[in-house]
Amino acid sequence: MKIYFYILLMAVTTYLIRMLPLTLFQKQITNKYIRSFLYYVPYACLTAMTVPAIFYATKSVISAAVGFAVAVILGYKKQSLPVVALFACIAVFIMERLLGL
Repeated sequence: MKIYFYILLMAVTTYLIRMLPLTLFQKQITNKYIRSFLYYVPYACLTAMTVPAIFYATKSVISAAVGFAVAVILGYKKQSLPVVALFACIAVFIMERLLGL
């Protein structure tokens, strides 16, 4: 039952982040700093929710860090999402086997 609450909370949060600027500011926003801030808010929220989950999803923080590093490197090299996810999972699997977990 808690999962439905979490999904609803994420949906409301995402909706509010996108809806509030539209309702609070009726005129076109011309300030480039405010426009830049509003552009990056959804990405910042997604990162804040995802990154902690990455480090607690495995048995070891070390294996999670290795998988995260692989994902960041492949993402930086413009690989597709399935490729990034696959190689990050493989890196975590190998690291946990090496650590004996």
